[in-house]
Amino acid sequence: MSTVKMTVNGKEVSADVEDRTLLSAYLRENLNLTGTHIGCDTSQCGACVIHVDGKAVKSCTMLAIQASGSEVTTIEGLANGGDLHPVQTAFKENHGLQCGFCTPGMIMSAVDMINRHGGANLDEKTIRQELEGNICRCTGYHNIVRSIEAAAKVMA
Repeated sequence: MSTVKMTVNGKEVSADVEDRTLLSAYLRENLNLTGTHIGCDTSQCGACVIHVDGKAVKSCTMLAIQASGSEVTTIEGLANGGDLHPVQTAFKENHGLQCGFCTPGMIMSAVDMINRHGGANLDEKTIRQELEGNICRCTGYHNIVRSIEAAAKVMA
């Protein structure tokens, strides 16, 4: 057992966990942050994407102890009270979700993508390349790409 201490969505948290505990499991089971979805446990689907120290990470590929001392943001931490993050708003307005299972990971990946590329420099080809690590089985990606393009313009 090890003690994990980190800041999650702006709140200091600490817990004793088994050394083999995945960050995704810690967030869901210890902190009840179930917006971080578990789709594959092999880093193939992207449903578990969160931000660790401002960068997108597939939380099923990282041990909780590795995030100790880090700033972690989950989908639950994006909105500012009742005000949705621009990417969340764009997904809502552009029908960028269908069943919703992949949506948290897609949104977290999109926020990271826009932050790295800048809103004005993000085109459809780049968005599609960047989304290769996120699987959606429902939408065909067209409205997801449109959502990210719309959010990028707002965030530019």
